[in-house]
Amino acid sequence: MSCAILGAIVLLVAATLASAQTAATNTDQMLRDAAQAFASGNLNRAESQLQEILKVSPHNYRALDFLGMLRAQRQRNTEAEQLFQEANRVQPDFAGSHVHLGLLYMQMNEPAKAIAPLQEGLRIDPNRSDAAKALLQALRQEAQTALAAGQTEKSLAMLISARKLAPDDPDVAYEYGMVTLRMSLLPDAIAAFKDTLKSRSDDPLAIYGLGRAYMDSSDFENAQQQFARYTELKPEDASGYYALGMSLAALQRGQDAAREFQKSISLQPAQTESYFRLGVLQLEARDLDSAEANFHHVLDRNPKHAGALAALGRVELERKHYQQAADLLQKAVVSNDSLREAHYYFGLAYARMGRKEESDQQLQIAARIEHEEAEKQRTVFKILNNGSLDSTAAPDAANTNPSQ
Repeated sequence: MSCAILGAIVLLVAATLASAQTAATNTDQMLRDAAQAFASGNLNRAESQLQEILKVSPHNYRALDFLGMLRAQRQRNTEAEQLFQEANRVQPDFAGSHVHLGLLYMQMNEPAKAIAPLQEGLRIDPNRSDAAKALLQALRQEAQTALAAGQTEKSLAMLISARKLAPDDPDVAYEYGMVTLRMSLLPDAIAAFKDTLKSRSDDPLAIYGLGRAYMDSSDFENAQQQFARYTELKPEDASGYYALGMSLAALQRGQDAAREFQKSISLQPAQTESYFRLGVLQLEARDLDSAEANFHHVLDRNPKHAGALAALGRVELERKHYQQAADLLQKAVVSNDSLREAHYYFGLAYARMGRKEESDQQLQIAARIEHEEAEKQRTVFKILNNGSLDSTAAPDAANTNPSQ
């Protein structure tokens, strides 16, 4: 028996007993008797009284509603559902039976079916706090289910309704922020994470989410500040240092970024991404031997890591080993055909080898991908699934949460 249904019965009993001070018909008296029987734990007596009422007055919506709640308490859910629906048909403007039907569906773990009757109950009686609480739960559950199924627009719609119902709820704000972040609705995501932080200023997940939203907005200064806060709150989380390193690298603070990637590696040696990013910084500094070592470390764990294959191809290109560079860059393209850098440097390798036609083809692909990326107007921030920095996927395949 759910607490929501039990609470609804208690409210009904209190309301029915309170009516004893007024003049009453036989039916009213029997309803009070049923309420008193329920209050004393005599459920059979309560049900008997309600059945007697319905024999005489089969469309008494209060008796139908009360009997539905007794059925729900006894887990006779199908019968309870039918009784609530009949009460709604008889008296559509009675909030109680709409709310109780919604609570029943929540008891049955069917939040999708609960939403409409709970909304109707609240429309009739906006003061039903039990309905508001259950509706918020139903909307959040449906949003989570939709998101898990990849239905981001449906998830967003559920959370918009939840935000209207509970505009100051920090959990709803966070969930809304995560969905809008996934959909690249970045101003909405930033505002939502800030709303969470109004209530919980040191919420590490909201801080991390805000950092990601800033990062995707190319606001690297604010991203760096948020990730620095996150590492203070979660100093044991390797992905926090990785994120901080990413923001520092975007700010062209290479030495500071390298230091954060090293911290990430010291906390989680069995990973790929911080090694990869450290290697990229070393490549840009023309420390080819160190870069090569880090890229090989990545490829030892994930031989199809497109970023590392392309970067190692760049190392060989710098060394003027054009055939070796082309071989590595071809593997990178096979692993991830949408990696612009791989096509670009593949084209350069072909050009150095005198293969103009193949070079032009690869450079044209790189230009097309660059144009498509510009159209998206967002920065791809690569943080791996489940907060782990170790993956068998290419580094550009992930953009999710920190370790919890």
